[in-house]
Amino acid sequence: MSTAELKTTDETAPSYPLTARNRVKRRHDRGFYDHETVHKILDAAMMCHVSYVIDGQPYCTPTFFWREGTKLYWHGSSASRMLKNQTAHQRVCLTVAFLDSLVLARCGFNHSADYRAVMAFGNAYLVTDPAEKDRAGIAMVDRFFPDRTASLRATTAQEMKATSFIAMEIEEASAKIRAKGVADDDEDYELPIYAERIPVKTVIGAPEPCPRLLPGVERPASLQIFSEGRLLDDALTDAYALEYPNG
Repeated sequence: MSTAELKTTDETAPSYPLTARNRVKRRHDRGFYDHETVHKILDAAMMCHVSYVIDGQPYCTPTFFWREGTKLYWHGSSASRMLKNQTAHQRVCLTVAFLDSLVLARCGFNHSADYRAVMAFGNAYLVTDPAEKDRAGIAMVDRFFPDRTASLRATTAQEMKATSFIAMEIEEASAKIRAKGVADDDEDYELPIYAERIPVKTVIGAPEPCPRLLPGVERPASLQIFSEGRLLDDALTDAYALEYPNG
């Protein structure tokens, strides 16, 4: 599917504002700002990278995250330098990226890759409201494994105290997508040089049950979305739809 074919977004659909910060400057034809495209990429992911600055030094930290409407959440240890820095509405940039293929062309300049990526900007804040923190404590599990928390040992007060949650309302965001495969210059197609697209996929492997399971404890049916051979981004997208049926 070409980038042009992907450009079918309804211009009246909800979109993030286009600003100097989130505008895709190089190959702007690959840029998307509508909620549907941005959220679809975010919801297919489990890990993001959060960029921030401490005393003039830039950092970028990988962490698990999830989306609720136009708000993003991530969590970590209460002692985390990243989380301590983001407690006072610090500006952050959160990114997600998927490598979908390697592209071998007929010249070095046209070698490329197909990909999907999102950059989201906003002010991060520490979740201190008890009700919101309780919801986040459930969501950090159930967003990926729907309804699992109800079957688990309850989180202790000490465990919850040791965990912090950061939230960020998405103020600006953009998606950038390349999905065109081999794209050589017209005259280069006449050259006797091999070219191809190599798809790249993250595939779920066979489950490996804990060797200390008690007799009779079976794998829950809810984990069928993580069946062997499925694409991970498909499974995570399905999990999101189950946990947040209204998007």
